[in-house]
Amino acid sequence: MGKVESTIRSEILRLAKREARGFFLPLRRELRAMKLKLSRLSKSLIFFDRLAKEKIREDESKKLKLEASPEEVKASRFTSERIRKLRKKLGISQRELGILTGVTIGAVGLWEKGKFRPAMDKKSILVALRKLRKRNVKKILAEKAQEMEKKKPRSRKVKAARGKGLLKRRVIARSKRGRRKA
Repeated sequence: MGKVESTIRSEILRLAKREARGFFLPLRRELRAMKLKLSRLSKSLIFFDRLAKEKIREDESKKLKLEASPEEVKASRFTSERIRKLRKKLGISQRELGILTGVTIGAVGLWEKGKFRPAMDKKSILVALRKLRKRNVKKILAEKAQEMEKKKPRSRKVKAARGKGLLKRRVIARSKRGRRKA
């Protein structure tokens, strides 16, 4: 009986393997096709990533710059009225004009009152602003605001406390005090 059992068992095993091969062969083919597609997609992704980085570099190099040629600056006639009209046309405040030109609000106010005139470098920025539209000016202001946020220095006390881990301890101690009072 043992021989018949082993023969039946081996036959069942052989048929099961054959059945499994028949079932998994199409799946293997499909898996191979998917792997090929995936490799193509990853290659195209690398290509598009490289292309996007190049585009970003181009955009950064083409950033709106507030510069004008010396001839344009010399030919320009900025009166207090024209400076105010330019500012109003662009829809910006004195503060924003000061940020764009790199001067204080007071200096812009004095330009608009006619008590002072802008220096040549500031005048070139004003000439460049004349050529821009509101949307471009808002973009430049947003960029400058981001730059200012990055450059914004922290106070020495906060830096020192952070370095020593005291800042977290103080915050925790304050929160515990607040819980006790409540």
